[in-house]
Amino acid sequence: MAAATDIGIDLGTASILVYAKGKGIVLKEPSVVAYDKDADKVKAIGEEARQMIGRTPGNIMAIRPLRQGVISDYVITEKMLRYFIQKAMGRRGFRKPRIVICVPSGVTDVERRAVEEATYQAGAREVTIVEEPIAAAIGAGIDITRPCGNMIVDIGGGTTDIAVISLGGIVVSTSIRVAGDDFNEAIIRYVRKNHGLFIGEQTAEAVKIRIGTAYRQAENMTMEIKGRNVVTGLPKTVTLTSEEIREALLDAVSQIVDAVHNVLEKTPPELAADVSERGIVLTGGGALLDGLEEIISERTGINTMTAENPAMVVALGTGQYVEIMSEFERR
Repeated sequence: MAAATDIGIDLGTASILVYAKGKGIVLKEPSVVAYDKDADKVKAIGEEARQMIGRTPGNIMAIRPLRQGVISDYVITEKMLRYFIQKAMGRRGFRKPRIVICVPSGVTDVERRAVEEATYQAGAREVTIVEEPIAAAIGAGIDITRPCGNMIVDIGGGTTDIAVISLGGIVVSTSIRVAGDDFNEAIIRYVRKNHGLFIGEQTAEAVKIRIGTAYRQAENMTMEIKGRNVVTGLPKTVTLTSEEIREALLDAVSQIVDAVHNVLEKTPPELAADVSERGIVLTGGGALLDGLEEIISERTGINTMTAENPAMVVALGTGQYVEIMSEFERR
């Protein structure tokens, strides 16, 4: 029985990763589409479209067809998926691929069907949907088929999925719509309020990567940024510190930590004992925020570590899901 899947897709709010069997991750591009309203057609998809964000003339819109892990624009999502599938399949694309696609654990049946339908429309022969925490756990190298509790905190662009997994399934989980994008928005708001400066998404992302932190650091790092003065409308430069960014991110980070706490409170005692022994694993691009491990460890009393290549693990796990589960069911 050939349970091998042709491709696995991590359909993220911020980026889309495609895993091809035998090749690993073959594509990683932003989930952005540049759309020409006047001509009613797609101008660019992926990286090319991302560079247009905030820089387009009036008739061209840079759209993110997925908001908080959910399809907000069905037609555009389907076009985007079709483009990425063809790009990943390359010249072998004569037969339709079997696709495993990943969704946040909190999506409704309607949202799940929309993803499935869009994937079929985009050219899949067979579609399997996998929940994000399970894919993240597999990609992080955890054996999810054992009767043992593992806790995954997957912080993506639009959603944070928190789950305790045992025997190949999710025992307790929650999905909150606070993640990497919210970190960026919090930085944009803070800079506008405290420095009278308008900055864009890309500047906020750069600040988050360079000096962003969730935990008080011994040394305060600084970064100079340029933006537009709120009052005069002219360009202006200010210097931000890592302590300011910690303050800006406090609310979003606290919501994630509280959600981890709530899941731990609902976890059956035996599995909770496993988690406290094995630790909490952070995955997803948002897990790269400095100091998250420390703050979750401090508030829960449980050792917390970040998976290797956290932004890649969901795509890796999505690609390996069918093989692992078919082996598990054969036992």
